[in-house]
Amino acid sequence: MSFIAYYYHWSQEEVMALEHRERRRWCDEISVINRGQSPSAGREKSILEWKL
Repeated sequence: MSFIAYYYHWSQEEVMALEHRERRRWCDEISVINRGQSPSAGREKSILEWKL
């Protein structure tokens, strides 16, 4: 949730109004954008692949 709010500047209420599937899709979209802008493009994992 924070990942989406940070990148899109959406409030907690806006992010929570999304269905789970939509939040996952937005996380994927952000990850694709980040990979394209990174000097190590192609080697970074999506936020959904991180193990915390």
